Amino acid sequence: MGRAVSLAFLRESARLLVTYRRRDEFAALQAAAGERASSLTGYERNATDETAIQQLLPEILAETGRIDILVNAVGGYAGGTALWSTAPEVFDRMLTLNLRSGFVLCRAIVPLMLRQGSGSIVNIASRAAFDHAAGAAAYVASKAAAVAMFDSLAADLRGKGVRVNSVIPSIIDTEANRKAMPSADFSKWPQPEDIAKVILFLCSDDAKLIHGASVPVYGDT
Repeated sequence: MGRAVSLAFLRESARLLVTYRRRDEFAALQAAAGERASSLTGYERNATDETAIQQLLPEILAETGRIDILVNAVGGYAGGTALWSTAPEVFDRMLTLNLRSGFVLCRAIVPLMLRQGSGSIVNIASRAAFDHAAGAAAYVASKAAAVAMFDSLAADLRGKGVRVNSVIPSIIDTEANRKAMPSADFSKWPQPEDIAKVILFLCSDDAKLIHGASVPVYGDT
């Protein structure tokens, strides 16, 4: 998902800055970017670590001088067990990946956008934030909390020139999801590239009137 979003913005001639945890994944993004790779800068950082992100901000500003768009594509899934069988460390990991990441990134970047008087923030959430299936209590709790947090942030920023929205995909057609659900009908799942187009729109001037929305991207599911 993160790669699809990155490539969508690069195709629109954006100057793109990404964080990553695995060098091979960033190398794959660079290769996919092709001639646009010169507009891509990567930082090996943990986006859930507030100290690491706060220390990164001066580096970013030294290179670009501003941040116009923040897309939070950090996330993860754990499920398959009832709540009473879910290990506390699994619950904590879901909250860290799906909730704390957005909190940390916004705490660092929103003050900059406020000084600029402009900016657009998009959080990638999940249909699970609203459809609370069995066997995924930690995951659905973290995604529901993230949607609520970004809704509250949108209220905080009303009238200040910074827009905040969430995108709500259903099961995304990725290699990991296909391996996890081999008997599913993949043809009905939304493609990462299609979700990236929605994110691109929400960050564009064409969406200047959209603020505080949770946009479903479910495909035929």
